[in-house]
Amino acid sequence: MWLAHHYPEDYDRCVVIGRSHVCRRCVVLYPIAAVVMVLTLGWSPPVALDRALLVLLPLPALVELVLEQFDVLTYRPRRQVLVTIPLAVALGRGFALYLDDHASLLFWGVVVAYSAIGFAAVLIGSRRPVR
Repeated sequence: MWLAHHYPEDYDRCVVIGRSHVCRRCVVLYPIAAVVMVLTLGWSPPVALDRALLVLLPLPALVELVLEQFDVLTYRPRRQVLVTIPLAVALGRGFALYLDDHASLLFWGVVVAYSAIGFAAVLIGSRRPVR
């Protein structure tokens, strides 16, 4: 489970590498985020651009998560990968900002706000009756 962080009933959200299930989103998210972080370390774009990147790019993944939790969308691997790519770009840029300023209000504001929304959606969704 340490490579997938999914239980067997959710292994459809994983790819098999060797004999291990690995989370599909993580396989896409972290390599792209690492590359973007390295490429943007020391970059000082206008603040408005960083705000747009960090606030807007994760929105498709957040919306997908919320809609899945409320049974509006069903899981689709291709869609998950497509919404993860802009999320990864934002995360990578956010990591670069964090490394430059550990107290970045932009980075931490997005992390806290979007995590709270995602957590609330998962919590509420898990308490809904199964259809």
